[in-house]
Amino acid sequence: MPLGVTARIALLCCVAALTAIAASQAASPQRHVFVYFLRGEQLASVQRAGTTPLDAMRRLVTGPTAAERASGFRTYLPSGTHVLSVKVAQGLATVDLNARFAIGRDRASLMARLSQVVRTLTGLEGTTRVQLLVNHRIVTAPFAGVSIRRPITFRFLQTPNVPLPHRPPLRLPPPDPAVQTVQQRLIALGYLVPGEDDGRPGPATQNAILSFQKWERLGRTGTLDATTKARLAVARHPTPISRGAAGKRAEVLLDRQVALLIFNNKVARAIAVSTGAASTPTPPGDYRVYAKIPRWWSTPFREWLPWALPFVGGIAFHELGDVPAYPASHGCVRQLFTVAQWTYHFATVGMPVKVIARS
Repeated sequence: MPLGVTARIALLCCVAALTAIAASQAASPQRHVFVYFLRGEQLASVQRAGTTPLDAMRRLVTGPTAAERASGFRTYLPSGTHVLSVKVAQGLATVDLNARFAIGRDRASLMARLSQVVRTLTGLEGTTRVQLLVNHRIVTAPFAGVSIRRPITFRFLQTPNVPLPHRPPLRLPPPDPAVQTVQQRLIALGYLVPGEDDGRPGPATQNAILSFQKWERLGRTGTLDATTKARLAVARHPTPISRGAAGKRAEVLLDRQVALLIFNNKVARAIAVSTGAASTPTPPGDYRVYAKIPRWWSTPFREWLPWALPFVGGIAFHELGDVPAYPASHGCVRQLFTVAQWTYHFATVGMPVKVIARS
């Protein structure tokens, strides 16, 4: 049935109104900016209201929300940091911060906060370079080993400035039958893998003993003391804390500082790890490995993360030379070189990773 004159006029008015709204939305400027915090060892963006570089910097110094912190987002800008001014001209952003920004001597923290500022400003109003001022003055001394006397770029921070970690050859003592017996027991229990029973004590065996002590809730000495030796004789193979689907998966036990690598609901290997420190905890939850990166560069900390298996943001399994027996990382799951490559080859992209607070 044909539309009446009144109905046609109403329809045309409706179409015109919708067209005007769409045109207005298309013409209106973007009403949000991205600011960069850290999640583990890498920068991670969050969206905030605002349109200008000054808006972005003000949102940056405010820090992550409570919900974001619970998900592992962290800022390394000290509390009390204020933005004095931000000016952009010909691709150069000049940001002036108060003295709180430069407080402290921890190189990692200084480097991370510098990276946050440079990445947040890069791209806004055509910014490609950032000049940092502190209380209206250029900082002439190196900042975390980096000169900020002149403008720097995010590409500069992304470019590796140190060689890949190099492990010197191990000098191990001659084989010992008693050590081999212990190694064979550790293989049977899933702390070493077949072929590692060479009878020569070294980092792999020490790490396996530490893994056993952590799982059994013994003193974390990494040595075969009397208590550990007695428990080793009667111990059972570790079992998963949760039930999962068939195939490969991993559990990270924050209280025990152990990771279980699981195949078809049986533990293939238990390894000692160091997860996030109290100030940068590894967030409990269910995740999946989303990439396998044999050599991952951490831009905010300017260090290599070999055999990386990121599973949420910049939080990943990876190798590091310093893996203490307690939580000490920026949120990642640190492993020694003796196990990191094995974990890397065990894992698959998409593999579930469950981080458990209490086991």
